[in-house]
Amino acid sequence: MSNPRAFQTIGLIGRHSDPSVAESLRGLAVHLALRERQIVIDGSAAALAPQAIHLSEQELAARAELLIAVGGDGTMLHAARLASAADVPLLGVNRGRLGFLADIGPAEMCDRLDDVLAGRFERETRTMLNAHVLRADNSTLENVALNDVVVQKWETGRILEFETWIDGRYVNTHRGDGLIVATSTGSTAYALSCGGPILHPQLEALVLAPICPHTLSDRPIVVHSRSRVEVRLVQRPNTKAQITCDGVMLGDLTAQDRLSITPAAKQVTLLHPPGHDYYRILRSKLHWGRGEKTHER
Repeated sequence: MSNPRAFQTIGLIGRHSDPSVAESLRGLAVHLALRERQIVIDGSAAALAPQAIHLSEQELAARAELLIAVGGDGTMLHAARLASAADVPLLGVNRGRLGFLADIGPAEMCDRLDDVLAGRFERETRTMLNAHVLRADNSTLENVALNDVVVQKWETGRILEFETWIDGRYVNTHRGDGLIVATSTGSTAYALSCGGPILHPQLEALVLAPICPHTLSDRPIVVHSRSRVEVRLVQRPNTKAQITCDGVMLGDLTAQDRLSITPAAKQVTLLHPPGHDYYRILRSKLHWGRGEKTHER
């Protein structure tokens, strides 16, 4: 729980070009105004909330005491980077398809928001990753990710060959389409489609999941979340690889580069409505227990 008067300035984030997202943003702005909260919103969405303060996303994250992201998991991942950098909690309203991160539906958003404003919520911190690329010329690239850092082949039909090192120790040489390094949060995302396990989000672990490995013995492994994972590309003709952080392009990777993936300095804080149940979310999103009697307490 938190001080119910703490959230006086609230930032709204969402892809307002989507009509359903715009509808929810507009509804939230009206509801917050009725609750006498100060609203900050991206300047490009000013028409949705003329009563709000209009800033850039980075400025509104720095000014807000709470961020509300409206959309799917992609929007939540984008908002998580802003929230983490600004040290503000994040609440999600799901307007996407799966919605593992945004667990409030649009029909209940105002009631659940009232719970949060009254101090009735569950707070959860999630680990983030830092991806750091050191070039041969000593230049660097860097970004953070909540779900995963992915190395994958790019503009080529040829497989990649690369080495993985964990905490300075050689692990394996892989041949395939790439590698996913996922947090426990990201275990239900891309890594899941590559045969990785589902990890509870509070588990301090990472999944290393090969993408379309050339050998059946090249299986996903789970390591401690504090591990330092290094990926080294092996030089091959016409080899091209790229790095993405939560689906956002970081840059290309060559055999002369070194990619290091470590825990990020900051975590992100997610707020959930009262009674949040991770296993209920899994049942809902993955269609578990269909046709069975209810086990709800």
